[in-house]
Amino acid sequence: MSMFRTVAQAVAEVGQHYPENDFVFQDLRGNETSYSFVELEKNTARRAAALQAFGMRKGDRVGLIVIEPEDFVLTFLACLRVGVVPVPLYPPLSFGNLDAYADRTAKVLTSSQSRLLIASGKLQNVLWAMVDRVDSMEELVAVEKLRDAAGTPDYPTIEPEDLAFLQYTSGSTADPKGVMVTHGSLVANSKGIITEGLQLDPTKGDKGISWLPLYHDMGLIGFVIAPICHGIPCVFIPTLRFIKRPSVWLDTVHRHRGTASFAPNFAYALATRRVKDSDLEKWDLSCLKVLGCGAEPIQPATMRAFTDKFHEACNLPTNSIMPAYGMAEATLAITLKPAPEHMHTVVLDAETFSESGEVVPPVEGKPFAEHVGCGVPFSGHEVVAMDEAGNVLPEGREGELCHKGPSVTPGYFENPEATAASYRDGWLHTGDLGFIKDGQVFVTGRIKDLIIVNGRNVHPQAVEWAVAEVDGVRKGNVVSFSVPGETGEELVVVAETKRSEEDHAELADQVRRAIQRELSLSTSEVICLKPGSLPKTSSGKLQRRKTRSQYLSGELGGEGARTFGSQGSKLTLAKHVARSVWSRAKAAIR
Repeated sequence: MSMFRTVAQAVAEVGQHYPENDFVFQDLRGNETSYSFVELEKNTARRAAALQAFGMRKGDRVGLIVIEPEDFVLTFLACLRVGVVPVPLYPPLSFGNLDAYADRTAKVLTSSQSRLLIASGKLQNVLWAMVDRVDSMEELVAVEKLRDAAGTPDYPTIEPEDLAFLQYTSGSTADPKGVMVTHGSLVANSKGIITEGLQLDPTKGDKGISWLPLYHDMGLIGFVIAPICHGIPCVFIPTLRFIKRPSVWLDTVHRHRGTASFAPNFAYALATRRVKDSDLEKWDLSCLKVLGCGAEPIQPATMRAFTDKFHEACNLPTNSIMPAYGMAEATLAITLKPAPEHMHTVVLDAETFSESGEVVPPVEGKPFAEHVGCGVPFSGHEVVAMDEAGNVLPEGREGELCHKGPSVTPGYFENPEATAASYRDGWLHTGDLGFIKDGQVFVTGRIKDLIIVNGRNVHPQAVEWAVAEVDGVRKGNVVSFSVPGETGEELVVVAETKRSEEDHAELADQVRRAIQRELSLSTSEVICLKPGSLPKTSSGKLQRRKTRSQYLSGELGGEGARTFGSQGSKLTLAKHVARSVWSRAKAAIR
């Protein structure tokens, strides 16, 4: 049993159990502000009272677009304490795609029927226009107004089945889907993460370190909610600070003696490549028990290169890498590698697997594939692979991964059709392909992303990993997909590179040869783009389907080609500021 029934109870009472433990927030310069769990309770209470003063009541939705980690966490937890339902949204990442950003944000706020938008003061000039665009929206409040709030809130009764927040999934802008995350699913998932997976103990010096975006479930649930529910102290690095200087991540681990951190695959490749020898000499990473990897396909070579480099130079424990599998619909984590074990992979015969979905050992001289084990489900939870008819497949056979247990959320907000499609007969149908072997879950791809060439089922990840090894290709910035050709489906590969345009033809030839050599596949077209051109979600995942649609419409590379200070960007920004000024003026008249 967990100590708390709801996250609201955890925020109110965790300081009574662990008064010395705290959350530490860095700013962009690295200055740190600390809140003990006792201070966290008091601060969130005052902000909760301010929310009620703005007319917000239990069940009302509020959009949250807050850049500063400190303000985000305190405001988000304040909402949960009085049953107000936050809708975390990512801030505009650049002024170049402001129109697309405004459209998506308006759709999410409309879908969630948010009454209020709380935003960082510096974003007000752009975001006030939302008040006019969203019918349910009454006002935009600068988050800074909550900092000096006073008063005592009127706490409603909050039950485990009550809605805690809405997590909007990345992906299509046409149909944003809000996953209904309840207090009960959060408590169940937090218990699995902290006690079974990471095996952390707040009385033994365990501490989390995170630079992950807080509007994304891995950063928000993994490093705010799960630690609050179990008294684990954490240090928060602004995401932008990590992106500008990846070394601040491991430097913070070293200084704070962090024992657990998580990141997507690309961050491990970035750290391995970018960290300086002078950093390696001063860091001692022997404190780390867990370095989780999830949110995107895990490349075994990336994990091994990272482990080898930092074990030798900084005493990183070789068993610290923790592959993980999860999704928003399951609250967060579905499986985690048990903390003390080493990363486990399966090497299989690629041709047999693509033809029948069966896992068999490779034959010497023939193509093979290697997949990372993402661990085991939590107690009281189950994961199986099913065929298209809904039959559970035996171990070692690929099918759709399906999940059940108390961490599974009840569905999508006000969207019964989407809920019925994914939640069937007591199972969450993930849309992910994978197999179970020796009790571990192996994720192999997405059902809709399968490439079928000459009758062969090919996972795009297999192509992308082969291409990533070509010298000159930016690791983690490759997308492959199929398009209709004259005689059937044809393979297209898009890769980012820092090489000059004169070298693109030669690089494309090297990519073709690598795919032929590794996978015995012919490639119809290889497109080389400059860094930053491939479309990504707010959490940094490559958008394979969006890349394909941009390719088919002839728009590929356009979004990344826009520069921060271009004339078009300035005009777009001016337009959004003008709209926002008009919306604020109308609100003042009202």
